[in-house]
Amino acid sequence: MCGVGTAPNCVYGPDGKGTQSHTNEDGHLRFRGEDGCFLYGVFNGYDGSRVASFASQCLTAELLLGQINSSHTDNDIRRILSQAFDVVEKSYFETIDDALAEKANLSSYHLQHNEERLKELEQEVSGGATAIVALIINNKLYIANVGTNRALLCKSSSDGQNQVLQIGRPHNTDSEDELQRLAALGVDSARVRQAGQIAGQTSTRRLGDYRVKLNYNDIDLLSAAKTKPIVSEPEIHGSQSLDNISGFLVLMSEGLITALESAHGPEQVNQEIVAMVAAELAQQASIEAAAQSVVDRVKRLHHDVYVSGRQRAVYCSRHEDMTLLIRTINYPLADGALTPTQGGRIYPVSVPYSNSQSTSKTSVTLSLVMPSQSTLTNGTNTASTLEEGTPTPGQSPTATLQSTNTQTQSSSSSSGDGSLFRQRGSQAAQPDETGRVLPYVDFSQFYRLWGSDHSDGQSTQGGLGPQ
Repeated sequence: MCGVGTAPNCVYGPDGKGTQSHTNEDGHLRFRGEDGCFLYGVFNGYDGSRVASFASQCLTAELLLGQINSSHTDNDIRRILSQAFDVVEKSYFETIDDALAEKANLSSYHLQHNEERLKELEQEVSGGATAIVALIINNKLYIANVGTNRALLCKSSSDGQNQVLQIGRPHNTDSEDELQRLAALGVDSARVRQAGQIAGQTSTRRLGDYRVKLNYNDIDLLSAAKTKPIVSEPEIHGSQSLDNISGFLVLMSEGLITALESAHGPEQVNQEIVAMVAAELAQQASIEAAAQSVVDRVKRLHHDVYVSGRQRAVYCSRHEDMTLLIRTINYPLADGALTPTQGGRIYPVSVPYSNSQSTSKTSVTLSLVMPSQSTLTNGTNTASTLEEGTPTPGQSPTATLQSTNTQTQSSSSSSGDGSLFRQRGSQAAQPDETGRVLPYVDFSQFYRLWGSDHSDGQSTQGGLGPQ
């Protein structure tokens, strides 16, 4: 029911080749407890992986060792989730207490031989993480968010329409709600918005990071705060009933979101991710493979925009670690055991995307290429029976994905009608005496143009083209 895809951070050189600038700092969890309880999470670490790793392990112990059961009410579950985040952060700070004390002691003595040890201690205690956690119990979904990761719920309907719901909002320096929260504590929210970052991060809620939790008065932007401004308190959404729902849940780290935003703009990230997930689930035999394929596609898109030199290339010189978790909900998977020519499913081609905006819901059409349903035996074509309901090669069936986003009203429209493939005849092409199938696309005009641009005395008739 669940799969995870990941990719490490990457910095591109002038030649377009990428190098990893630090070890992967993301983390994730996926566990099944008693009473039909499921727990999933994606953690985006920074300045090291310690907090993300600690949170992914400790949070599981705080929720799945009998703390939650099917008799709990919605309020009970929300309270337990909130308490778990608080306990996780306090437990983490307890693990670095000794290092913080030693660091404070050495800092009071300005001795040269202390500098190396101070650097080691700073590396040991630095860092934090943001988290997006999903809990499913009694077939109800709860989302707990701290920071800038994202959760999407895609619901499929019987007529092929898919509604995409972003659950929650990011906690960052662009969030009006978060700026108002900080202003109520005495922080100058206008300065925070202008700076865009607090202690090197855009998030206004995070786990760990002792600098902004224990020493916030020493940070200029936060010095006027009456109490701790950067908190680990999760924003909890739920319960969302999953009864009679077919679809999937997506949890993604900030690195994945930012990479796609850098390449294509922020307007259609949710729709693009869901379209990619739907396309990969239709092709892959496992959710793990589908999740990894989506991450790989985002990574390629990001790289291709950078090397293209187009307008958005300046935003794509690097990307952070990327993590994507997919949890299906009564959602059919592809039958990877059979190929189309063996009578298996016909899979959709790549989903076309567009960044143009309109006021209507997003409509992404998956154009299906329908090859001949036949098997090739010893160089001869043997007819096979089409699956019931499978269109003939002359048809081009489509499936439409409509998306809505609770955080943004912009949307786009894109379609691929598969017209190229409808030009092919309804009869399967037969191999010639050499066992080859003649091409059904006429490239003669291409060869004529190619020949005129590369005229070297060769005839364009017979000298060019496939041999």
